[in-house]
Amino acid sequence: MSVLRKRLFAVLAAITFLFCLFLARFFYIQVIWEDDLNARALDQWTREIPVSAGRGNIYDRNGELLAGNLPAYSVYARANAVEDPEASANVLAAALGLSYDDVLEKLTDGSRSEIVLVKRTQKEVAERIEGADLSGIYYARDDKRFYPHGALACQVLGFTSYDGAGSTGIEQYYDRYLAGERGEILFETDLVGVDLDGATAAYIPGTDGLHVRLTLDYRIQALAEQVMREALSAYSAKAARAVVLDPRDFSVLAMVNLPSYDLNDIPRDDLTALNALSRNAIVSDVYEPGSTFKIVTAAADIEESLRGNPNAYAVNRVFSSSRTRVVDGTTIRCWSDHANGKHANQTLAEALNNSCNPCFVDIALALGKETFYDYLAAFNFGRATGIDFSGEAIGMLLPESTLRDCDFARIGFGQTIAVTALQLACASAAAVNGGYYYAPRLVDAIVTEDGAVLEETKPALVGRTVSEEASAILSSMLEGVVRDGSGKKAYIEGYRVAGKTGTAQKYENGHIAQGKYVSSFVGYFPADDPQYLALVIVDEPQGAYYGSTVAAPCAKEIFEGIIDVFRLPPSEE
Repeated sequence: MSVLRKRLFAVLAAITFLFCLFLARFFYIQVIWEDDLNARALDQWTREIPVSAGRGNIYDRNGELLAGNLPAYSVYARANAVEDPEASANVLAAALGLSYDDVLEKLTDGSRSEIVLVKRTQKEVAERIEGADLSGIYYARDDKRFYPHGALACQVLGFTSYDGAGSTGIEQYYDRYLAGERGEILFETDLVGVDLDGATAAYIPGTDGLHVRLTLDYRIQALAEQVMREALSAYSAKAARAVVLDPRDFSVLAMVNLPSYDLNDIPRDDLTALNALSRNAIVSDVYEPGSTFKIVTAAADIEESLRGNPNAYAVNRVFSSSRTRVVDGTTIRCWSDHANGKHANQTLAEALNNSCNPCFVDIALALGKETFYDYLAAFNFGRATGIDFSGEAIGMLLPESTLRDCDFARIGFGQTIAVTALQLACASAAAVNGGYYYAPRLVDAIVTEDGAVLEETKPALVGRTVSEEASAILSSMLEGVVRDGSGKKAYIEGYRVAGKTGTAQKYENGHIAQGKYVSSFVGYFPADDPQYLALVIVDEPQGAYYGSTVAAPCAKEIFEGIIDVFRLPPSEE
């Protein structure tokens, strides 16, 4: 009897186990797997036409539209639902300007569920097709990207791909906000895609993207582009660039890269040209800054002097009047011949005025590698600035441990170091704004259609460079450079403009490229309360090539334009 009970118990246990197994499977299918099965069923019995979401607009800081959308529609066909391919092909070919044979081939291609006949055609064309009441033919919203100002800030704004996704620039970096979420038009069909009798289409609207408001001011951008375009032409230069910052928070007011291209006529068929023209060299390319870098060297020297470092030259220590310095057997010369007492017994202020290279060699060697590299780190060289833009270069800074004295000496006046234009502009701003280094930014806020701010990009302090006292002393010296020194062509009567010129030789294959220079000027105003800072670069100008002759006048024109736009009064002093 006991054996029988054991067998009965085993059978019941097996039945119970199988029942629980089936119950668990049933629960999994009905509850856990429900959404996936419903989606599969819906996919089998429906066909969908995509409805593009409205891409968000891009505005400047004042609300000026820089990138928007033009109404457009894409036309689709579902071959299995087309009842009269020949007649439909006649109507569509005439309306869309396509070949009858090409359209007919698509309408009879039953291997695909949906076929795109045309992308982004005008609304009138789509309405004409709708009026013909063709079976199996549909259209859906698919707006076309439009840039009202054409080439303005083209490398900053970037462009979208054929399918409307951001490819470069702000369009790419902030695509997650701009893109939105697409919708669909759903049609009930049988398994081969033929519409079911009496079925109605279901419309699932897309969610439009959010708008992006930049820190750029299109008025400053436009005038800076005009000034640099004239310089590009006047000097038959290879390229002309400019960046304008607000030194108070490092918001970018303008960013110019020339030559440029029209965003409404993108050269997609020539990828080499497109890659060159769409590259934001201000952020992505490096160069030897030359004498504009002396701002950083001078800032470090002034700060060390205030800290009581006996090796510092500022403020009243004088430099040797010799034209040359010999370091590791390498002779470094001043651009001036020092004849007739030129550059004799210079102070730091006079060395800046005269842009005398040997003086800045003396500063670098006197401060020493460790101290000087601490300042380079504080000014963020060798690292990304943190701007909200893809493809930022970090520059080239030789490791302190491997640096020869002769190379280190050259860093003092802007050689043997490569920086981006943005790095130099930010470092210059941090040297004269009281010593505050912020992360530069191109976007001010993400906003909704009704103007509500969803996300705001606030100024982010990265660190301190020098003290406010050192910054003020440096600024007074740089004002002297514009008033009395090499930067005279940036002087504006009644306004306190300060700055520094730069003329750097270019290198090719490790050797100096004869006749090839980078002319530059970094300036700002008012000198006692910097609000606008501009770095101007003219690459390989022909004829004149000194930064004082080529670049400084460009900065003056940009500043004069800003003064006119904002009707800024002269300084009280």
